[in-house]
Amino acid sequence: MSELSKIRILSVDDHPLMHEGIATVIRNQPDMLLAAEATTGLQAIQKFRDIKPDVTLMDLRLPDMSGIDSMIAIRAESPQARIIILTSFGGDVEIQRALEAGARAYVLKSMPPKELVDVIRQVHAGKRRIPPEIAAHLAEHFTDESLTGREIEVLQQIAGGNRNRDIAEKLFITEETVKVHIKHIMEKLGASDRTQAVTIGVRRGIIQL
Repeated sequence: MSELSKIRILSVDDHPLMHEGIATVIRNQPDMLLAAEATTGLQAIQKFRDIKPDVTLMDLRLPDMSGIDSMIAIRAESPQARIIILTSFGGDVEIQRALEAGARAYVLKSMPPKELVDVIRQVHAGKRRIPPEIAAHLAEHFTDESLTGREIEVLQQIAGGNRNRDIAEKLFITEETVKVHIKHIMEKLGASDRTQAVTIGVRRGIIQL
């Protein structure tokens, strides 16, 4: 197969082992070419501009910015960009955000290499792909009421170990308002205490520690 007809791939991941693993899988495919690699979101944006890959594999957590923000920047310049989010996190809020931002597929790093290359081929052919376990996870929370921006800020502060008084000072609101926000957070997440609210928030990708 000529180099020109291969699927040209940009791989974005800051984890050396993962990077190496993906590179090996792609190099073993007769119809694929690893055109470039990046380890940060900004690098990914620049490399995309330089080589215009057919498909981009984007890690969700990068050292300088989230993979979703990097994808949004790429798609602002190249709306046709075919980007696959590759992550070890299956939080429904992040999945939702990635798909709304234009990801063509969302796959977990734990998936077998054969499935990953299948997804790359499908996305290159113009299809979208969400594995069944991720689709089920999305459906499970589809009717949940989402947290407001302010509630997410409060939850992030709780995760940082701050008490109500500290949160009130940091966010320039009264302690009473903080208590109301916490009550709403607990109700929306179905949490029985602050620790559980943080655990659920992290698992679902609402906040990051």
